[in-house]
Amino acid sequence: MRIEPRQLPATLPFLGDLPPLLTRLYAARGVQSEAELDKSLARLIPFQQLKGIDAAVDLLLVALEQRQRILIVGDFDADGATASTVGVLGLRLLGAAHVDYLVPNRFEYGYGLTPEIVAVALQRQPQLLITVDNGISSVEGVAAAKAAGLQVLVTDHHLPGSELPAADAIVNPNQPGCEFPSKALAGVGVIFYVLMALRARLRSLGHYATRPQPNIGELLDLVALGSVADVVPLDANNRILVHQGLERIRAGRARPGLKAILEVARRDHSRITSTDLGFILGPRLNAAGRLDDMSLGIECLLSDDPALAREMAAQLDELNQDRKSIEQGMQREALAQLKDLPLESMPFGLCLFEADWHQGVIGILASRMKERYHRPTIAFADAGDGMLKGSARSVPGFHIRDALDAVAAGHPQLISKFGGHAMAAGLSLPAANFQAFAEAFDAEVRRQLREDDLTGRLLTDGTLAVEEFHLELARALRHAGPWGQHFPEPLFHGVFQLVEQRVVGERHLKVVLKSECGSVKLDGIAFGIDREVWPNPSVRWVELAYKLDLNEFRGQETVQLMIAHMEPR
Repeated sequence: MRIEPRQLPATLPFLGDLPPLLTRLYAARGVQSEAELDKSLARLIPFQQLKGIDAAVDLLLVALEQRQRILIVGDFDADGATASTVGVLGLRLLGAAHVDYLVPNRFEYGYGLTPEIVAVALQRQPQLLITVDNGISSVEGVAAAKAAGLQVLVTDHHLPGSELPAADAIVNPNQPGCEFPSKALAGVGVIFYVLMALRARLRSLGHYATRPQPNIGELLDLVALGSVADVVPLDANNRILVHQGLERIRAGRARPGLKAILEVARRDHSRITSTDLGFILGPRLNAAGRLDDMSLGIECLLSDDPALAREMAAQLDELNQDRKSIEQGMQREALAQLKDLPLESMPFGLCLFEADWHQGVIGILASRMKERYHRPTIAFADAGDGMLKGSARSVPGFHIRDALDAVAAGHPQLISKFGGHAMAAGLSLPAANFQAFAEAFDAEVRRQLREDDLTGRLLTDGTLAVEEFHLELARALRHAGPWGQHFPEPLFHGVFQLVEQRVVGERHLKVVLKSECGSVKLDGIAFGIDREVWPNPSVRWVELAYKLDLNEFRGQETVQLMIAHMEPR
């Protein structure tokens, strides 16, 4: 693992009266002006810049006026669940008489608006069908819905294919011709923007002249959760959405279901950070879609009954524990496949498969293997009927969806279907094609990346001086975000004396450290350590990459180093 400093611009921008360290941190993350740090809702990019937004509002306005039955078709991950919930709650707030949702069971129907899901949807007798977090690739599904006489509104954020579906309206910042400056909106962000536009139209028509205007800002806790859990880049616009959602949660104004998940996870809502959204809330919500049916997660978020929400949150927590157990078994099998393969002989692009792997967990497995071996990784599971389903995760500098596109172009019969983003994608292929695909994928990775690109690299924000290890700085860093994808939480490095080390919770290492000059004693914790390496009583000095964080115990706050990487020095 290489530890390297982040690149700073030649001239630091003026960002007001910020401390020099924060100015340096923001500049290293591409912030160029003080305005980019304004996280008020007034700074959101106007919805008018989204292509298709007027047509979408036209459809919705007619649906509201005619009291049409609206059916939202979502996705089975946290972004899809929060987008479905925001769509249902938001449309009800704005006056929709009949709004329901449908989420395809991933094990029966797979992803997106397929003709098969349209057939299921028709049993609900909808008049307007709205996709959230999917639909931009659903050419056949939209055609089936239109043939059945439905109006279709597609809201999505995924990259489109060569052909767009023939929907009545499409809102997607990544569709051709859309000039919306932020291409990083999550699916939940897109449907939130549609609701903002609909409310504005209703206001212009005098709808709220004699009645209170609904506050769709009440939904921002869900927008924040879906955005962080989907790991979309936290550009300035997304940081506003996430910040505003976090503020609602910290103030105790979150949805009962979101509160209940936090309670089950034993997290204090007043201290929650964007990291908690991604690593505490997101996995518990995702567990429903991975192992069972995402309807459980959506019902939890929709619930207005705290007691019922708590019951469903407990079920989500149990599913997440099951998911962890399944994942650990799959990791052991994946590592066994690779244990006798020297690193220099390992493919540049990893393709892994076991017949009994769980379809809902292969994405996590691919992510874990990618982190361990620092190369694009695709994990496959048996999807039945002679087909495999794959989940891909990438490394910086390698666009995984475009790579799959290149493989499909060069080998037209290998892949049945695929889609995704720069860093994550999904695909299906005949089981008989697995080996040929693995070779073609490896060749494509080798075409784009060099061996140096496959070395793990940690970018840090330099070292901290002894006088900077204090509570005020740790608090300032916690609230200076929100931190996330493409706007990473500050990471520092340094050499420390290792005074104490002990394992807690099976795979976590608690340490006591002294600064290099020996003048400051610090607590630290490293999660998920390699038990074959740590603890190591013979090690006296270590080089760390760490985050400066807070630890609260019995009402007392102390500085704690969250260790991202540790090696003997």
